[in-house]
Amino acid sequence: MTKVKELFGLNTSVKGTDWGKVVTEQHCPFLNKKCIKNRKSQAEIAIGTCTMSYGKVSKDIIICPHRLLENRKIFIDCIHLLTMHEPGNELHVVSEVSIPGGNVDYFLVSAKDGKVKDFVGIELQTMDTTGTVWPERERFLKDAGYSGYDKEAIDSDKSFGMNWKHTAKTILVQLHHKVKTFEHVNKKLVLVIQEPLIDYMKKEFSFSHVGNAKLGDPLHFHPYSLDTREDNQLHLNLKTRLSTDSDGMAMCLGLQAEAKVELTEIIAKLEEKMKNATVSTLLTL
Repeated sequence: MTKVKELFGLNTSVKGTDWGKVVTEQHCPFLNKKCIKNRKSQAEIAIGTCTMSYGKVSKDIIICPHRLLENRKIFIDCIHLLTMHEPGNELHVVSEVSIPGGNVDYFLVSAKDGKVKDFVGIELQTMDTTGTVWPERERFLKDAGYSGYDKEAIDSDKSFGMNWKHTAKTILVQLHHKVKTFEHVNKKLVLVIQEPLIDYMKKEFSFSHVGNAKLGDPLHFHPYSLDTREDNQLHLNLKTRLSTDSDGMAMCLGLQAEAKVELTEIIAKLEEKMKNATVSTLLTL
């Protein structure tokens, strides 16, 4: 059985898929454009692997952060953290904003007449891989009847792995730096991840103090499962939420960081980047 679970957003176990058409179009349904995960040696070819099956007890592991953008659900699941949001306000999704401690992937912003009323920072983290998934991808396409597969790759002994330790440690250190900024301005930062990664964090780091989500905490964890539904495709499902504060992150890592910024500075950056294109289409999924 193939270890490629999703290719270009489609479940590989579904029969009757025209994989020749899928691979030719290279369309990412989560970005609604061509997949931007290209081969280094052939930049015109998109790899398209969203999710891989991995482990002794096989688990479906998301390896592309754009996979988390399905139906913009992750943004909808953060609306409750916009405590200053009111009916009539616009919702904007603004990407890549720099703050002390690094860039934040997305901001969900509540605005009125072009002015920021509230915001939530949202970080996405999926698993980093080691090695290469390309041979596994090509073997799947061959078995699926696609004639344009890479004939050299299918005989390759190269494989892939999941870099659990590096992925978890890197994002937790980044969160520790960034959450101080959000705590200072009394706003929320959300980490969107998959359940297997939060399970690893609980096992390898000190997470006993990280409990069920409290609205007053500045750092929230939204771990999603990946479940098969009636359409036989995989879909994100948020079952639990956790939260802590900057002191809680220090307990996890034993690190110290100072990152102070005035609220007006972040608002100025958001308003500068807000355009009509960032207005969230949450109700037109």
